[in-house]
Amino acid sequence: MEEEKGPVCVTGGTGFIGSWLVMKLLQHGYTVRATVRSDPECNRDISYLTSLPRASEKLHIFNGDLHHPESFNAAIEGCIGVFHVAHPMPDKELDEESVTKQSVEGTLGILKACLNAKTVKKVVYTSSAATVAYSGNNKEMVDESSWSDIEYHKSLEMFRTSSYVAAKTKTEQAALKFAEENGLELVTLIPPFVLGGFICKDLPGSVKLILSMIVGNATIFPHLHKLSLVHVDDLVSAHIFLYENSNARAGRYICSSTPTSIEEMHRFLSAKYPEFHIPIAQPLKEAYKMSGYSSKKLLNTGFEFKHGLNDILDEAIQSCREKGFLENLFGKIDT
Repeated sequence: MEEEKGPVCVTGGTGFIGSWLVMKLLQHGYTVRATVRSDPECNRDISYLTSLPRASEKLHIFNGDLHHPESFNAAIEGCIGVFHVAHPMPDKELDEESVTKQSVEGTLGILKACLNAKTVKKVVYTSSAATVAYSGNNKEMVDESSWSDIEYHKSLEMFRTSSYVAAKTKTEQAALKFAEENGLELVTLIPPFVLGGFICKDLPGSVKLILSMIVGNATIFPHLHKLSLVHVDDLVSAHIFLYENSNARAGRYICSSTPTSIEEMHRFLSAKYPEFHIPIAQPLKEAYKMSGYSSKKLLNTGFEFKHGLNDILDEAIQSCREKGFLENLFGKIDT
């Protein structure tokens, strides 16, 4: 008989990473409580979660809103673990202070609920490479000791990322400080661009970036000059691995598997999908000298990545094809 696991809570269960995490936890035999934003008119289709294998017995949906941190209390009560993935993602650029306040206060409210539950043994928080990428030290490779300098990032005038970098950096710092002061075991995972297949209904922002490249949106080319990727399957597997591994110390873990460039992605996509006629990116000045990300600490715990560039890009494109996003861009493509 399979060992009963859980319950565990996944915040932001409807998103790209959250939905994959719910799916993998169910596969691992966990009872999962996934939080979603309140939908009084019942317009949101979450059948991609509720129809997952084992979901009818082991998945429970709760409302949770970062604007109201106490709304997560019911989902966390009685859980032995919490995976905090939710992050405010406004449809339009809000001011940095509002986004950061919502993210920090929402996260601290969730951590307080974990303490009050008295059953939560470990919390895994999904951070971002945005918290380490903009230190301004121009290192070829950064590790978990690096922190982004928010004012330095602002000086780069990068497109619509200022509030995100500030919110993720200040939220991770606040979460680690709270956990240390209150004796709560907290692991933070730091991924770069997350790609691969997706089960959620909406087009993930990172996948949209790759589609922008396919249709020749030159404004994004400088930001793809050099970047690092990770397959969503590897990322959520790392979440579960660090949660289950009693030898994994609390703290930060970079989760980055595949450094690449716009030239390498162009070669791959052009060879695999010649029907797209992907325009060649003209050489452009790099927007910012991006560092590589060292996953040495994560690998030293015994974790292994399973997916390379082929899986990362191919599965993202296949999901776009299956869900009709490619037809929206190109019309019906003969294959």
